Amino acid sequence: MSDAPKLFAPAQGRSPYATPLTPRRRGLIIGASTGLGAALAQKLAGQETSLALVARSKDKLDALCRQINANGGYALAYQHDVCNYDEVPALLRKIVADLGGLDFVIYAAGINLPPGGMDKYNFENDRKMIEVNLIGAMAWLTPIAEMFQSAGAGQIVGISSVAGDRGRVGNPGYNTSKAGLTTYLEALRNRLTRRGVNVLTVKPGFMKTEMLKAAQGVPFFVIEPERAAEDILRAMQKRKQTIYTLSIWRWIMLIIRHIPSFIFRRLSF
Repeated sequence: MSDAPKLFAPAQGRSPYATPLTPRRRGLIIGASTGLGAALAQKLAGQETSLALVARSKDKLDALCRQINANGGYALAYQHDVCNYDEVPALLRKIVADLGGLDFVIYAAGINLPPGGMDKYNFENDRKMIEVNLIGAMAWLTPIAEMFQSAGAGQIVGISSVAGDRGRVGNPGYNTSKAGLTTYLEALRNRLTRRGVNVLTVKPGFMKTEMLKAAQGVPFFVIEPERAAEDILRAMQKRKQTIYTLSIWRWIMLIIRHIPSFIFRRLSF
């Protein structure tokens, strides 16, 4: 990883700044190089939005920015590992300066490492999931929440998971990281709503990404990242607080959350 953020300039020198005649939103996506983050970037790029895209993979990030900019969008790439928490304040300041402000942020970075079986325990895997899924989100969203609160405007979107709704036996570390993120986003929402800031918690089910390969059992109600991105953008426009995608997961998880503990602990998923 380089010490300085990687900047990939858009084609034709197009300006990211909004004017009365050319209004543009300014957005930051963290974890943008693949999967849901990349799908969100591609869809937002066609909506008069200037984007700062952050991810660990330089090659994938640069390729995504080239595609967006070649199609008339505006995207800047910043190489960054979300576990390098000390880099966040300076990188955030640079992004805000490069875009001329910030209207929304989406934290889509995440990792789901396989637990290795019901009888296996791996602290290093659990620690890594907590660092990426939860602490990385807090490192970014805490200063952004403070900035949006001062401005009295803004939108924060966090990609959590249905896995955070209940402590299942399949992957305790992942469940914990997403439960922590869901609670953190709820706390931010309760603090910021009264200041004009919207906080959206997204709880996807199974998606066709690299993470799906680590899932135990046979996945059901699998969704493409592009479909999930469409659901998220609609929810952002409506300034919703929590969504499940697909929406059927809301009813599935309602049932799961209300299964008595003495029954739930006997289940194997």
